[in-house]
Amino acid sequence: MLILGVESSCDETGLALYDSAAGLLAHTLHSQVAMHAEYGGVVPELASRDHVRRVVPLLRALLAQTGKTLADIDAVAYTRGPGLSGALLVGCAFAEALAFALNKPTLPVHHLEGHLLSPLLSADPPRFPFVALLVSGGHTQLMRVRGVGDYEILGETLDDAAGEAFDKSAKLLGLPYPGGALLSRLAESGAAGKYTLPRPMLHSGDLNFSFSGLKTAVLTLVREQGEALNENIKADIACAFQEAIVEVLVKKSLKALQISGLQTLVVAGGVGANRQLRTQLDAQAKRKGFRVHYPELEFCTDNGAMIALAGCLRQHAGAPLKAPGSFSVEPRWPLLSAGAEKIGINANAKAGAPSC
Repeated sequence: MLILGVESSCDETGLALYDSAAGLLAHTLHSQVAMHAEYGGVVPELASRDHVRRVVPLLRALLAQTGKTLADIDAVAYTRGPGLSGALLVGCAFAEALAFALNKPTLPVHHLEGHLLSPLLSADPPRFPFVALLVSGGHTQLMRVRGVGDYEILGETLDDAAGEAFDKSAKLLGLPYPGGALLSRLAESGAAGKYTLPRPMLHSGDLNFSFSGLKTAVLTLVREQGEALNENIKADIACAFQEAIVEVLVKKSLKALQISGLQTLVVAGGVGANRQLRTQLDAQAKRKGFRVHYPELEFCTDNGAMIALAGCLRQHAGAPLKAPGSFSVEPRWPLLSAGAEKIGINANAKAGAPSC
């Protein structure tokens, strides 16, 4: 079964072709970072219009790269939510219209489920069940993943997510958009231990997160520097911030493994590309004897490959194929095991090999 995946939830337009037998054939991606950088953040209307401009050329490039034709496509998977309403509408409308023209079924996909399953695209994929640390955009969650569509929230952020804290703290340090990645890069040149920032909820006794206070601590530290704030001090603050947030993510993840009794950790989402986070988790995995899996770096950010894969796995798990035509978007769409029917997934899907 050949599935076309379409992703347009925010500021990346991504398309991919995933074959149920051969795996990922190829994916194409356009990032809007350069366009939004001029405004210091994502402008929803501009994001929507750019998706309109990019999606057809990206599809043509994808078909040319794989040697496939539209007639070869068996189903179209697309991101239904969560995300920016206008951006989602572009991808949904394109996917449904294309499927209608081809008389092919569609598979609406939850964006976070795409991130959650993206490590299955790697050469050494994890096997169910596992604990997942999902750190994508406005979401920071720890989940027990028993199988496709069978998810249990173990802990989540009560306010700012890790990615939001990175971006907001970067802005406080005067870094341009997209600030999170630049803050991580700046932190590498900072002096460890020069400043000490709080570790929010590290000893809360549960697996929840809270990073708004950490951002406020950065603001206080920046203000204390006054005119003395220079690039070296900024690097030291960035280093202290990254140390704090990584320590919380690592220790909460270890606690989730301990509570669940599982020996496999999956890290997915944009913050999952953070080098210090990966280094510390790898060290803990070697010390404590568990396995840790990450998506390839190209699949940490939004992309069509994870949507095509999720669509394939959903269909294999029993999610019904949808007749093309009518559709709706879900800008705010919770991913809960208890409400698996909300995402069209069989809540009783059995854990097994990550194949479709």
